[in-house]
Amino acid sequence: MRPRKGIHLEDIIESLRRYEPEADVECLLKAYAFASKAHGGQVRLSGQAYMSHPMEVALILTTFKMPPEVLTTALLHDTVEDTETTVTEIEANFGKEVAHMVEGLTKIAKIKFRSREERQAENVRKMILALSEDIRIVVIKLADRLHNMRTLEYLMPERQKAISEETLDIYAPIANRLGIFWLRRELEDLSFKYVHPVEYGKLIKLTKEYKEEAESLIHLICKRVKEGLLKERIAAEVSGRTKGLYAIYTKMVDQNLDFDQIYDIIGIRVMTKSVVGCYGALGIVHSLWKPIHGKLKDYIALPKENMYQSLHTTVLMNTGQRVEFQLRTQQMHIVSEEGFAAHWHYKEGGSPPVDDNKSLFWVRRLIDLGKDLDNSEEFLENVKVDLFPDEVYVFTPQQEVKAFPRGATPIDFAYAVHTEIGDHCVGALVNSKEVRLDYILENGDVVEAITVDTQQPNKDWLKIAKTSHARSKIISNIRTRERADAVRLGQEIIEAELLKYSFPPEKYFTVPALEEAAKAFGCKTSDILLQRVGFQRIPLHSLLQRLLPAKEFKSLEAAKKRPLKSIMRRLSWRRPKESVGVRVSAGDNMLINLAICCNPIPGDGIAGYASGEKGLVIHCRSCPTLKDMEPNLEKFVDAQWEENGKKRLYHASIMVHSRNRPWILANISTAIAHCKANIYDAVVSPTDNRSGRLKLTVEVENLPHLKKMLDAVKKVDGVKSAVRLMEKVTVKE
Repeated sequence: MRPRKGIHLEDIIESLRRYEPEADVECLLKAYAFASKAHGGQVRLSGQAYMSHPMEVALILTTFKMPPEVLTTALLHDTVEDTETTVTEIEANFGKEVAHMVEGLTKIAKIKFRSREERQAENVRKMILALSEDIRIVVIKLADRLHNMRTLEYLMPERQKAISEETLDIYAPIANRLGIFWLRRELEDLSFKYVHPVEYGKLIKLTKEYKEEAESLIHLICKRVKEGLLKERIAAEVSGRTKGLYAIYTKMVDQNLDFDQIYDIIGIRVMTKSVVGCYGALGIVHSLWKPIHGKLKDYIALPKENMYQSLHTTVLMNTGQRVEFQLRTQQMHIVSEEGFAAHWHYKEGGSPPVDDNKSLFWVRRLIDLGKDLDNSEEFLENVKVDLFPDEVYVFTPQQEVKAFPRGATPIDFAYAVHTEIGDHCVGALVNSKEVRLDYILENGDVVEAITVDTQQPNKDWLKIAKTSHARSKIISNIRTRERADAVRLGQEIIEAELLKYSFPPEKYFTVPALEEAAKAFGCKTSDILLQRVGFQRIPLHSLLQRLLPAKEFKSLEAAKKRPLKSIMRRLSWRRPKESVGVRVSAGDNMLINLAICCNPIPGDGIAGYASGEKGLVIHCRSCPTLKDMEPNLEKFVDAQWEENGKKRLYHASIMVHSRNRPWILANISTAIAHCKANIYDAVVSPTDNRSGRLKLTVEVENLPHLKKMLDAVKKVDGVKSAVRLMEKVTVKE
């Protein structure tokens, strides 16, 4: 629907009554009078009275067959933002429902941001949250943006470009996701004019030159298709048109083509009365022209997430011209034009929640994403995956269809099934064949996730996860574990520092003292304070000043200035409550930790290395990191494993090289389990198409236990080697 000059309220009422003949228009009359008074004296840059804008927005909304309360909101949508009107006044005059929608629109409009990227991200986030509460708010916003784009010529060039870029980044993709394709096309073409004015001008000229030839070809194709349909007694409407300007431009850019090389500018639409008629019409089209391999897409059997259904096929004319056909029923056509509005069922007092409509499942994913990602630009980067989909469809073993963007992997599939499945995924069975986590899913794949309870997400997964849903869940899991580790580390650092200067933690490191310190540092909880200490974001010196009384803190400051007699004296503080099963020649009152580079276990020859912050760190004598420390001989301490000590499990790292065999991961896991060992962490990476490597952190009792487990893994069919890992790390003092 194009704007018209001199729009009147009667135009809106007339359009409304075409689909709701008995509609009560009293609210529209009242809203028009209220808004006219509120906007009195305001003029748009075009010179028209300001009320022309909300009236045009309301008229556009009649295209979606919106009910009177939505049209009322459209008439009022700028009153709170641009006049002295309050939401309370709107509610008093028009009720809670209209006030709720006006307030939602005002919240979106009032956000101010530091950068274009942040504005995009927060606008998307706000619109997605508005969708979760009431989808009508976003529809009004889309109509508002459409009219603003239609009248953009009155703004300065820099504003024209900025608004058009935002429209391409946000509003056109959301229109597409809601299935309103005519709106997406118009928003794209209007934006194209201002974002790429030179290219737009060239395409306008080229398409005008091609117009007569295109119309002649469309007429000829439609005539032949109608004759074929009539012969087979299939009732249908046939029409054609050319691609949108922006769609042509993006194809030229993406595929590095000239205009003369775009062979599918023409599109033909066939609308039948039944699904059977669609497939019958497809057969007729393929009998008239040769179909191009790989260009047949059945969105009737596998609808898109935005409810779109059609058969798509591209055929080759005798002239070499490519023509795309879209075959659909009349009801499918209504959905493709109106999108979600074709399924619109609003309840008295409000719209149905998002969860009631499976077609808007993508909205729920984006809402979850907004909760998991704090950074606006990170949110926008991930959300664009969902707004610009090139979808692939796979099946679960129960034949449930799952839609993903192109390039999606088993990780994306696992998280789509359930977060727990995703967190513990180590691979997948695709068409009954075991594949790695980086396998690219293809249309028609039957996929089943393989899980191991001890598996946990790691940062490498972010390189292969495609969907924003999977990425947000991976980030959330990693951050949760990092925060928990940081809390423990922060606590250890504080206790170690207190003990280092003979201040008993049970006296000074108390819950009340920690809570007071948290408030002083602006932390909501003591755990957040400990996290920041663990992440080294709060100076330990400043924290101790809060924990210790002034006298004790002064003595600590004095002690720091005095030279210590030996490094062993600096390490003479009490060991942690849980022993690591090691005794040292220097005494029993030390903080002792096991090195993470070599993960020593009972049975290994070991030595202690005195570290200023970590206490005494126990390494395997064969550890490559320890060998780099040999010049500092004064820091070495003899250490032995405790005999008859408390039974406990130790971490050890192993590397397994294997062939790409079905069930190889499951078989390795089973072999480890049979040895009564546990997998703590696992990272799978490919080496080539026929093999891969698996880095595992396992929990074992001692060296013989580890050797037994390695022998069992080596016997698994397909395993080339299994060895223990000791990694070299840089030690900072």
